[in-house]
Amino acid sequence: MIKFSDLKLDAKVLKAVEETGYETPTPIQAGAIPPALEGRDVLGIAQTGTGKTAGFTLPMITMLKRGRARARMPRSLVLAPTRELAAQVAENFDTYAKYTKLTKALLIGGVSFKEQDNLIDRGVDVLIATPGRLLDHFERGKLILSDVKIMVVDEADRMLDMGFIPDIERIFGLTPFTRQTLFFSATMAPEIERITNTFLSNPAKIEVARAATTSETITQGVIMFKGSKKASEASEKQKLLRDIIASEGADCRNGIIFCNRKIDVDAVAKSMTKAGLDASPIHGDLEQSHRMRTLAKFRDGTLRFLVASDVAARGLDIPNVSHVFNYDVPSHAEDYVHRIGRTGRAGKTGTTIMICTPRDQKNFDDIERLVEMAIPRMELPGMASVAPVATPVDAAAPSDDKPKRTRTRGGRGRRTDAEKVAISPVDAAQADTAQQDTPKVETPEAGAAKAKAETPMAQTPAVETAKVDPPRSETKKIESPKAEPTRNAPRQDHSDNSNRERSRGGHNRGGRDNHDRGPKIVGMGDDAPTFITLSFDERQDG
Repeated sequence: MIKFSDLKLDAKVLKAVEETGYETPTPIQAGAIPPALEGRDVLGIAQTGTGKTAGFTLPMITMLKRGRARARMPRSLVLAPTRELAAQVAENFDTYAKYTKLTKALLIGGVSFKEQDNLIDRGVDVLIATPGRLLDHFERGKLILSDVKIMVVDEADRMLDMGFIPDIERIFGLTPFTRQTLFFSATMAPEIERITNTFLSNPAKIEVARAATTSETITQGVIMFKGSKKASEASEKQKLLRDIIASEGADCRNGIIFCNRKIDVDAVAKSMTKAGLDASPIHGDLEQSHRMRTLAKFRDGTLRFLVASDVAARGLDIPNVSHVFNYDVPSHAEDYVHRIGRTGRAGKTGTTIMICTPRDQKNFDDIERLVEMAIPRMELPGMASVAPVATPVDAAAPSDDKPKRTRTRGGRGRRTDAEKVAISPVDAAQADTAQQDTPKVETPEAGAAKAKAETPMAQTPAVETAKVDPPRSETKKIESPKAEPTRNAPRQDHSDNSNRERSRGGHNRGGRDNHDRGPKIVGMGDDAPTFITLSFDERQDG
């Protein structure tokens, strides 16, 4: 069996490794350290949690023990996709280089530029950074990368997912062509393989396990969940998560809960805290100092549950995590491998449970194809309370629902209090029978009106009015002194006269009252001349 003492590491590095309690290297460490010490490019692919960070940190410290860094010119560079992963690499460097005089600088967002500039100005042997902050320092003229001898890209596939590939290509162009390059990742997408072929020269490829495989020490499970209503699905899903935690009992010492969205991270952490569970959120929108404090509390055991986005899914080495809960199915299948890799580390056992809704089925199928196994289905705890099944309604049975409101013409109808009372069909039939049997009492006036209505039209005397067209000369003589002239007058539209009269106090245009024109004739309008309203008898008498 290979031991660290067999890997030709520096004595001071071996002393630091022994103090950590490790004696036997992991397969990725045993495979990557020897070619790295020889100065070859390395492409390491291994499951998460297998010690890839020490796989490049230990040979870097050994090779950099000789030499001295100059101001603003780091001797080595480590790129990490997230602040948390970069900070973890820095912690590993402090652990294994504590007996050496090597210096380091951590360039990540959320920290003052001035403090980072002061470290760079003094000169550092190891520069650990995220791509964005590194380029910020370079563009400000505070950093020179022409003296980089060793360059490490950690979690290379995550760099691709986060859109860092253009930045990485630019950074590679700023470093010397003679540098030594180390690539490490748990998965290897075709795009990453293309980049490695571009920037790596005859690399030693160490693949200790098939890419995107999960550890055998992790017990996996998935719960198929469907909310009763779309509006209440979030609260029901949060309750389901709490039920799962309760069902695990004492075995669930602590756990990381992964969500796809930052807003869900905050909502889940708040609901768990409200239910009495010790939980705290961590995502990219929080300040870096707050994120580091939260991680520190989770590591030392003072915080039981960490509700996180994918910033905590890559490379974080948090020991003794008993459970990982996927509140959401990851959008990228590779993220599932990294998420569940937070438990079952260093040969320890762990449990991971995922909640899958119907809209997550496609992503779930992608995960099963990637890991090449069927994730066991688990029973739904508290299924009756989480997703009640609606009882179908029989169409033939009488309904107890309220009668539908009848909308009258124009949409202004409203039911009275009496109409709001539901009447059964039997009561309605009895009411119709009673109405038919009730004798009707007619008044004399009503009888007369009825007899008049029943009289045939032929027996009804017709009152005829003779239609006599008087001569034109006769018509001119008979005129009301107050009538308006109608002959040869232009036709006018009087449709708005009623409005004008109301606005002028009820008077017409000529100042005369309406009663001066005689009674209103239906069909003629308000402006009919008075002579038209006179009967023929009145004309002859006049």
